[in-house]
Amino acid sequence: MGDRIRILAINPGSTSTKIALFDDYDELFRETIWHSPEELRFFPEIQDQLDFRTATVEKTVEEKGFDISEVDVFSGRGGGLLSVSGGVYEVSGLLAHHASKGMSGQHPAQLGPQIALMFAERFGKRAFTVNPPDVDEFIDVARVSGIKGVHRESHIHALNQKEIALRFCKSRNLKYEDANLIICHIGGGTSVTAHRKGRMIDSNDIIKGSGPMSATRAGDLGYMYVIDLAYSGEYSKKELTDKLNKHGGIIDHFGSPDIRSVTDAMEKGDQSAKIVFDGMIYQNAKYAGSMAVALKGQVDAVILTGGVSNNKYFTGKMREYLSWIAEVVVMPGEFELEALAAGAVRAVRGEEETRVYSGVPVWRGFPQPSE
Repeated sequence: MGDRIRILAINPGSTSTKIALFDDYDELFRETIWHSPEELRFFPEIQDQLDFRTATVEKTVEEKGFDISEVDVFSGRGGGLLSVSGGVYEVSGLLAHHASKGMSGQHPAQLGPQIALMFAERFGKRAFTVNPPDVDEFIDVARVSGIKGVHRESHIHALNQKEIALRFCKSRNLKYEDANLIICHIGGGTSVTAHRKGRMIDSNDIIKGSGPMSATRAGDLGYMYVIDLAYSGEYSKKELTDKLNKHGGIIDHFGSPDIRSVTDAMEKGDQSAKIVFDGMIYQNAKYAGSMAVALKGQVDAVILTGGVSNNKYFTGKMREYLSWIAEVVVMPGEFELEALAAGAVRAVRGEEETRVYSGVPVWRGFPQPSE
């Protein structure tokens, strides 16, 4: 391996696989490989797509004029693991096996570390996953619910959240381990998270459903409303789950998750569009305020990221609500491929200690009452 490290970053999603090739932090190319419903219907389960997606990644790299055997490190987005601490993980047989089983639920991201390991074993290289969705750094009080035996879980946009935190801290000559941040990732889904000295101690749940409404998610609803919907006879379990988690929020109000169509309607004087969008902003700001409480008011910055943070109306209103807490910094978009590459570089260069996946959840319940 030369002075510069060549990394292939791999991020499988529901209908696409995003890849990018880097030399250190310099991007050589990126591509979104789209998978049509006709292609995917041949695979009954997500895991069945592994060989198909691996082949499309290799084909795309070759079509871009690069030799995949010359890649030094393969870095795949994680998923399907038991809960872990944040960091960079070398992909082991156990990690890949747990990903293949979808130990924390089925999601295309579980294919990322498996694809990385397949290439690494084939070419005698290394494979990593970085801050997978299964990162759990919650403090205990954040886990408590009002139902015994039901606990709040950590499901966050961990990969982008951590990358944004590291980038911000580097720009301010801060150590992430010394900083307190509120990071609002607002895209199709939303995670609003309190980062305390290098750990994500509290957030809403993007999988089980909590927090502000977003482009595609309903957000917090009183449980009696959900119970009424569930027993209305209008929905199967899957249909109601999809309505709340995939077709809620902006898409339920307007038929499209595209925030630009909402702001276009606002500019044409549509007051209903303004009320709904302002309501979404209000909910995001309230949740960010609750994260300030989690940090006991000691906040270095509030950071807005994700695709919706490109919208100037959104960021302007968020500043109005949140500037009293701390400086509001806008870092729009998502940096997941960059994060996968950067984590691999830090691990290979010894700048960050590589973690070992144990297969044991980092949190296994509260202590039992003493006799």
